[in-house]
Amino acid sequence: MTSEPAPTSPAPASGDGRQAAPPGVVRRATVDDAAEAAWLAALTFPLACPPGTTPSDTAAHIARKLTPAHFRAWAGSDRHALLVHDDGTRLLGYVLLVLGTPDGAAEARVVRAATGQEAPYVELSKIYVHPDVLGGGVASALMRGAVAAAAQLGPGLPLWLGTNALNQRAQAFYRKSGFEVVGRRTYVVGGVEHDDVVLVRAGS
Repeated sequence: MTSEPAPTSPAPASGDGRQAAPPGVVRRATVDDAAEAAWLAALTFPLACPPGTTPSDTAAHIARKLTPAHFRAWAGSDRHALLVHDDGTRLLGYVLLVLGTPDGAAEARVVRAATGQEAPYVELSKIYVHPDVLGGGVASALMRGAVAAAAQLGPGLPLWLGTNALNQRAQAFYRKSGFEVVGRRTYVVGGVEHDDVVLVRAGS
């Protein structure tokens, strides 16, 4: 069980894998994107919070974990891949990949058992889309970019993620993107225990 953690797991996914994304490109973020990406994170993060998460807990997490400084660090890190969907006027979504060992013992055991490999792995830590374009294909475009970036960040390494067990929409999106549920983990947000499912992308 991790004590603070995983509202960083991916947000409710949008799109069904068949729609074309709005005009724009999925690209690597730069440090100049940090302020706008942090604003987008503050807007979209509450959409992914487990049922029962209070507004104060959500706000505290954003203030601790999703600041412009965090996004600047991720954009400049060789152990992270931060991608954004840019339509030329604003950012419509972002993805964060992390190379390393899972923070929690439960997910580490699950991914190791499912893949037969020891860490490091590549975690799809965050995937969020602006609410204005939910269902418009941005999430699918970001996922395609994330899979390609994961292959560069950790060639040959498993790609995994965790998402709330009650978030059926997200799970359906991940399954259509090639992920399979391989186990579960428990985490605590604001003093409340929540259950995640852990997924690994087949063939990754």
